[in-house]
Amino acid sequence: MMLKYWLILTLGFFPIMGFAKVYPFFKDISTKIKDPFELRDPFKRKIFKRKAKIKRAYEMTADGSVFSNLPSIDNIPLNQIRIVGILLGKDRRAIAKISTGTSLGKETFILKEGMFLGIDKAELKAILPGGIVVVEKIKNVYDQEEYIETIIPVSND
Repeated sequence: MMLKYWLILTLGFFPIMGFAKVYPFFKDISTKIKDPFELRDPFKRKIFKRKAKIKRAYEMTADGSVFSNLPSIDNIPLNQIRIVGILLGKDRRAIAKISTGTSLGKETFILKEGMFLGIDKAELKAILPGGIVVVEKIKNVYDQEEYIETIIPVSND
């Protein structure tokens, strides 16, 4: 029985060995891939790497602010802004609401240091545990620039 299999294998193998002599263009077949073990496994899915975030160029207005559909606190007078919370930590934030008469509005705004608030574009200089410090630049009666600091404390309402 083993002899039969051996005979079939040898008779089937020897013509293949002589095949290169008959067709010489099969003689020097070699791969052109330099490092075949460095290739990706075709049966594993590709892992995508995250690219760095690209800063988009937003359309700007004449005064340098950005067009947005989010409500802003820019055109609200400083006396109507109420601070309802302070977030301390690495990035300090203040939570503000607009007072409409006797009650506070439903809309909440997140304030960061360096933002401009109010009609006169007062700059938010510091966020402290007790409130925020806002600095306005005005011109006095002698036509000189003057800075006014305003502290808006955390509201109890």
